[in-house]
Amino acid sequence: MPGQGRQGRSDAFQRKARREGYRARSAYKLMDIQKKSKIFKKGSIVLDLGAAPGGWSQVALELMEGEGKLVGVDLQHILPLKGATFIQGDLRETEIREELQNLIPKADVVISDMSPNLSGNYSIDQARSVELSSLALEIAAERNAQAFVVKVFEGSDFQEFRKAVIDEFGSVRTLSPEASRKQSSEVYLIAKRKRR
Repeated sequence: MPGQGRQGRSDAFQRKARREGYRARSAYKLMDIQKKSKIFKKGSIVLDLGAAPGGWSQVALELMEGEGKLVGVDLQHILPLKGATFIQGDLRETEIREELQNLIPKADVVISDMSPNLSGNYSIDQARSVELSSLALEIAAERNAQAFVVKVFEGSDFQEFRKAVIDEFGSVRTLSPEASRKQSSEVYLIAKRKRR
């Protein structure tokens, strides 16, 4: 029957996002992550990587309760959002990393919904996904983030990347939010820094 199962639910999330004023259906993924892992607190300092079109930033700002700081970065232009500072550029470029360092040298939470441009060749796409996720991990480590959320595609080097997250943070859980599309191989790793 049409509209049933996970694909039907994902279309429902799209409609719900439009109805509730969120810029992307992915907003509900972050809500699900927050519900299960309590990543954000009032007044958190947040860095949102791969932030366009701004759905995750919207949710994060709500959870920060009007305090703290949020900086987002993406290759694409992001429409302004009250309470957020957005940078357009490539995180692999030195000048963008320097601009980011000036704006947000430390962060409580680093979130990354970055995804490669899909080529249709899964092994290539998965390798690119891990490359972007590794870049996000590096940026989170530089800022001594207390919490880290990152999207990654499952595949041959997924476990190796997961181990790198555990090595940095001490604990990690894997989650496939309800709002993820059924056919998607994406999962989210949610890490919290263990007190040393």
